[in-house]
Amino acid sequence: MTSPLNSPAAAPSTARWTPRLWGTLLVLCAAMFLDALDVSMVGVALPSIGADLGLSTSTLQWIVSGYILGYGGLLLLGGRTADLLGRRQVFLVALGVFAVASLLGGLVDSGPLLIASRFIKGLAAAFTAPAGLSIITTTFAEGPVRNRALSIYTTCGATGYSMGLVFSGLLTEASWRLTMLLPAPIALIALAVGLMLLPRSEREKAEGGYDIPGAVLGTASMLLLVFTVVQAPEAGWGSARTILSFVAVAVLLTAFVLVERRSPSPLIRLGVLRSGAQVRAQLGALTFVGSYIGFQFLVTLYMQQLLGWSALHTALAFLPAGALVALSATKVGAVIDRFGTARLIAVGFALMVAGYLLFLRIDLDPLYAAVILPTMLLVGSAFALTFPSLNVQATNGVDEHEQGMVSGLLNTSVQVGGALFLAVVTAVLTANAPKEPASPQAVLDSYLPALVVITGIAVVGLLIALTGLRTRRGQRTVVVAKSTAKEAEAERVAVRD
Repeated sequence: MTSPLNSPAAAPSTARWTPRLWGTLLVLCAAMFLDALDVSMVGVALPSIGADLGLSTSTLQWIVSGYILGYGGLLLLGGRTADLLGRRQVFLVALGVFAVASLLGGLVDSGPLLIASRFIKGLAAAFTAPAGLSIITTTFAEGPVRNRALSIYTTCGATGYSMGLVFSGLLTEASWRLTMLLPAPIALIALAVGLMLLPRSEREKAEGGYDIPGAVLGTASMLLLVFTVVQAPEAGWGSARTILSFVAVAVLLTAFVLVERRSPSPLIRLGVLRSGAQVRAQLGALTFVGSYIGFQFLVTLYMQQLLGWSALHTALAFLPAGALVALSATKVGAVIDRFGTARLIAVGFALMVAGYLLFLRIDLDPLYAAVILPTMLLVGSAFALTFPSLNVQATNGVDEHEQGMVSGLLNTSVQVGGALFLAVVTAVLTANAPKEPASPQAVLDSYLPALVVITGIAVVGLLIALTGLRTRRGQRTVVVAKSTAKEAEAERVAVRD
């Protein structure tokens, strides 16, 4: 079986999409945009939130981490739930919860309540993201039509990541509460339209019962992993608490794998990871988004704390990257059809690495057009090519009843990568922070090791992507993760990777 997504595909379909199909895609895109937006939008507003609610720096961290904890910890469960209970039902219920939590987040007047609302929003996103992606992959036929739909969908997510700071900077000038309230009306409109347009799906018959032990172990391991990673910079990477937490994560993951191998209806069928393309997609998502989240965090500190730029000024500096991603939404699908995912992922990582290397030229008085803008354009181009391609590659060749599972796995890689590498970047910044009082140049020098680490993460992703090109040239064969009810019946199929 030849994969049309990892090698140049046939000519795109000329069939026109109906208004209902466009409406369905827009609903799903709105949810994806909001999920990604909430990851990045709150960062610029944190100083205003802390001043208004009287929160310490450690408490402010949990406004960001609470969302990531709920999102990254429950994605595996969210993806499988969509397969078992119905994608439409899970998506709409979770979107409603997301809207209510957004409304509460903008109205609360205490730190703990705000953190709780953020956790609930992350939990809801853990169900809308894999359900939405699996609705697309089961509604649009595999090939050029699905490539186009996925490119639009994932570009909306990439736009959310890159435009979050822009919206946050604009809204924080008026009130930080607007950054919390903004998603509520958008989610409610998407919910109302989704009730009318989203297609119904049959629930999968879980002949072997529901994998309750796997769900408990998988969710617990992901929650503990994300919790440990976000707390490690504060507790210390070498502290007893951090080490014991990582040991506990390893024990839970080992138990999870053992349960999944024996379960007749697993939360994750481990056979999907027999495909080299699938493994590269997961590792690519981990390193690509992880490096970008760390870069965004570092650049925000550089612009606001060192250069003294306002939230709005910082937001506008990121605007070219976000605009480039948004403008490419309807075009990337055709590019994937022509060149295949493997090539685009490799090119995207190369652009990302080049952008990070150029940013090493920063100083205390940078000329935006010559120093910062080229990096933003390269990063935006990388996102436009790589993020949709990773999603297409991950969902290729997977049967309809397991699309939610694979979608949850990919989104877990995205969120865990963001949390893990942000914690690593934070630790490097902390380790190299100059003693007070410090000169501006000393502070700038302390940023460079973290930028080198960010670049190194992207280089690792590039090397992983290049192995896909090598396999393609060598015409090697791999085992496709053919979706079947039982692992022993998995079919070995030769593919061009």
